Amino acid sequence: MATFPFELVSPERLLISAEVEQVVVPGSEGDFGVLKDHAPLMSTLRPGVVVVSGPQNNVQRLFVRGGFAEVSPRGLTILAEQAIPVEEVTEEVISAEIKAAEAAFEKAGSEDARRAASDRLAQLVALRETLMHPAH
Repeated sequence: MATFPFELVSPERLLISAEVEQVVVPGSEGDFGVLKDHAPLMSTLRPGVVVVSGPQNNVQRLFVRGGFAEVSPRGLTILAEQAIPVEEVTEEVISAEIKAAEAAFEKAGSEDARRAASDRLAQLVALRETLMHPAH
């Protein structure tokens, strides 16, 4: 399969800079897959898992807390608010994210803010179920 350049950047550091075959991205409107020569696209990210498939069936999974993805002729760049390898995501990490989302929901002043906080909370609860109880 053809490869393309991919970078995953968090505020702390460059996490991945590699030639990859495919990346599945948790876009705010749903997951989308990127292959070589994908049409240009920009998307915000929701909390979810980025799945990176490289040569020789090398697969990496990273939890991202949000951010932006840009597909261009140069490849795919993800700027993540936070990115953690799935192996390092614990029940405590997800629970802290859920607690923060619940607090944001309680503090939300407008209907739009409440809806956004509610959506984020629902996404995190679903993510916890996926990560902590994966299907076999």
